[in-house]
Amino acid sequence: MQNVLSASSVLEILRPVQDPELRKSLVELNMIRNVKIEDGKVSFTLVLTTPACPLREFIVEDCEKAVNKLPGVTDVSVEVTAETPQQKSLPDRNGVPGIKNIVAVSSGKGGVGKSTVAVNIAVALAQTGAKVGLLDADIYGPNDPTMLGLESAQIKVSQGEKGEILEPAFNHGVKLVSMGFLIDRDQPVIWRGPMLNGVIRQFLYQVEWGELDYLIVDMPPGTGDAQLTLTQSVPIAGAVIVTTPQNVALLDSRKGLRMFQQLNVPVLGIIENMSYFIPPDMPDKQYDIFGSGGGSKTAAELEVPLLGCVPLEISTRVGGDNGVPIVVADPDSASAKALTEIALAIAGKVSVAALT
Repeated sequence: MQNVLSASSVLEILRPVQDPELRKSLVELNMIRNVKIEDGKVSFTLVLTTPACPLREFIVEDCEKAVNKLPGVTDVSVEVTAETPQQKSLPDRNGVPGIKNIVAVSSGKGGVGKSTVAVNIAVALAQTGAKVGLLDADIYGPNDPTMLGLESAQIKVSQGEKGEILEPAFNHGVKLVSMGFLIDRDQPVIWRGPMLNGVIRQFLYQVEWGELDYLIVDMPPGTGDAQLTLTQSVPIAGAVIVTTPQNVALLDSRKGLRMFQQLNVPVLGIIENMSYFIPPDMPDKQYDIFGSGGGSKTAAELEVPLLGCVPLEISTRVGGDNGVPIVVADPDSASAKALTEIALAIAGKVSVAALT
């Protein structure tokens, strides 16, 4: 190791410091850049693999500790930025220009709070500074506009070289496209599979998404046409399965999980929603309305991670009805904290998959 304080000695002392998720040297990953030294003051840029990195503070602390060991260092300044890696391409799938990672949020059955989870994950990722889009692929029951406060939004349609181009609506840092913008409030969507497949492809390829770090796709429940269309059209960075602890929900979630595995889509993990109920007048109490431990047991049996458990709180429902997701309306609530941690975990797993 060089005794003279220089950019090379800083990089050398930082070489053993690893990204905790990738388990590789920050220097070898080119995550340490723009090293500058002035009168003992060392500054450099730490380029993370996602704005939603859950271990940001630990990585910065490890870097500071390492550099402070060098003789002559009087101060260490770390500027943190992020460059989200692009998911790996597949030869038989067409990626969407500008979109780096597509994440499917699915469930085996309806009524488990899948859309609530998808909306809050999207908003939580946006809160970290990531560029996020939300595709409401639940064509028969499009609820995301209501949950994002965009129920009355009007999306623009323009003519492009290859047909009509939709401009997504925007709120809470998230771009949204949904069938809910294209039909009347009480109008049912009575379509067979080919029509459903066509509109999902339109939402993928005929929307002005721009540059996105993450496109979250809120899938309809089950294992039908929408899932097949998505997985056969675009490369998917990963899928997450939303369930409740209840046996009936868990049985269906297993089928949904196996479907993605059979279609060679990485399963990032299981989210146990409505894990327990917290009464608003007794926040220290917990009631296992739908049972307990089902998510962790299923995750262990199927050998996939349990990404987190989200409690059932009245404020979560109120936020969804009012168009202000719980991660915005009450970020200190138990459910908001759980959803934020899940979003960060998903971002971390997506980055690891892209870089390994």
